[in-house]
Amino acid sequence: MDRPRPPPLSPKSKEARERDMRENIWWGVRDLTFLYPADLADVPPVVANALIGRDTDGSGHTILKFLYTDHTTYCDIDLVNSQLFRLDENVLLCVSQDANDGCGEKKSYSTAFTFELRSEDECTRFYKKFQHFKRTMTDEKAGKPLENGSVNPPKSKFDNKIEASSAKMYFHYYGQLLHQQNMLQDYVRTGTYYAAVMENRADFEGRVVVDVGAGSGILSLFAAQAGAKHVYAVEASEMAEYARKLVCGNPSLGQRITVIKGKIEEVELPEKADVLISEPMGTLLVNERMLESYVIARDRFLGPNGKMFPSLGRIHMAPFSDEYLYVEIANKALFWQQQNYYSVDLTPLYNSAFQGYFSQPVVDAFDPRVLVSPPISHKLDFTRMKEEDLYDIDIPLNFVASVGTRVHGLACWFDVLFGGSSVQRWLTTAPGAPTTHWYQLRCVLAQPLYVMAGQEITGRLHLVAHSAQSYSINLTLSAKMWGVGAEQGGILQTSSGKLELKEPYYRLSQPQPYMVQDQQPPQQATPLFDFVEAGKSLTNAR
Repeated sequence: MDRPRPPPLSPKSKEARERDMRENIWWGVRDLTFLYPADLADVPPVVANALIGRDTDGSGHTILKFLYTDHTTYCDIDLVNSQLFRLDENVLLCVSQDANDGCGEKKSYSTAFTFELRSEDECTRFYKKFQHFKRTMTDEKAGKPLENGSVNPPKSKFDNKIEASSAKMYFHYYGQLLHQQNMLQDYVRTGTYYAAVMENRADFEGRVVVDVGAGSGILSLFAAQAGAKHVYAVEASEMAEYARKLVCGNPSLGQRITVIKGKIEEVELPEKADVLISEPMGTLLVNERMLESYVIARDRFLGPNGKMFPSLGRIHMAPFSDEYLYVEIANKALFWQQQNYYSVDLTPLYNSAFQGYFSQPVVDAFDPRVLVSPPISHKLDFTRMKEEDLYDIDIPLNFVASVGTRVHGLACWFDVLFGGSSVQRWLTTAPGAPTTHWYQLRCVLAQPLYVMAGQEITGRLHLVAHSAQSYSINLTLSAKMWGVGAEQGGILQTSSGKLELKEPYYRLSQPQPYMVQDQQPPQQATPLFDFVEAGKSLTNAR
């Protein structure tokens, strides 16, 4: 059937319309082709020209105007309320919240259409020009430029809860290939994902898959290898462009992969997914708050009885004793005990510096023998939990000490489950297991606890999300009474600390030499080089 051509927007002559365009148009491209879905395959393609400029109705709005070759209007798009996504080398998807059709009738609902340009280079230029004019527009109501060219009304969930500065740094970081390489070279991580997908081909074959936060696109390519019908790789950072290149460079798989640049909270997809796949885990599982985006993707795009890879996460916790680490952190503040630093007394800042160093969680790989008791775990079921459950995570702690020692804090790690139909596979970051780029995490208390074997240790680990895409950690550990009369309860000692998950101390990549209890150094702060030498001696002795 023939698509009806709308009449011109105004009774102006052809010459008048051409004059208006010359005066108000800033940039344009010729001979793009509108594409239609398969159920409209009998509709002949529409060839049009696209122009970006100022609306001639006197409003001063910046618009994207599509014109027939005789300069009559096919469609007008207000850039304030529109977004552009690249679907293929020379194919773009335009989504508009409030568009005029050719008859000048306002639509109160969103509209979307795809169009094809003549070449990849022309498509790239069009996309960049669209984003350029969108970024430099002025919001007439607020009187200031729109942030990053994002659609102003309404804000997405992501924008409402995350600081713009944090998001900018976050997407800049993950938009760089060197950081993607760091993750790809974590062969425990990448190999486990590959195995989980390939061992569960039945979950992917002939299915629609959404890759949430696709990064380089490697998981999308895994899904395509497993026989996915189509994969939508959603990536908000500039890494989306690299993902497209990688996909195009693997054409046998790439023909079934569409890379979409945008936040999962904002993009629109043409169909529901049978499978979600993602790598949303951060330090302590929840850092960077991408798990919330994963849950939002589930609610927005996953169809009934759909699968999630991964489907479950667990945070594991146990008290630990590590005198070496404690003294190392305490010694960092000794700088501020100088009373004659260029004739300046630094000691007024010592206590603040001391507390500051203990507010940093330690990220490293440690020997599991430093653990004082068997671990406990807290489960996060990605298939059932609400996004809001991740805003405030309150975990009661209860352990029984296996040895008598000083407890210096709480050690944490995580694992996730790929609950496939054929094989259930775990990815673990546990101490003693092959090291991953996540390592493990330890919260060190400024005031250690003394415990005896069999003594009960209680407490609370409270994680509170904040707008910098991380969490504040509030930790309390208490040693309960033990021995005769212990059943009457009572707390002998308590130690608390507040730490910032976003500002960790990245320590060492491999476990330190383990010291048995009678080899632990003395309690007072000892210069760090002494412990280095002691560690070398201990290693050589072994």
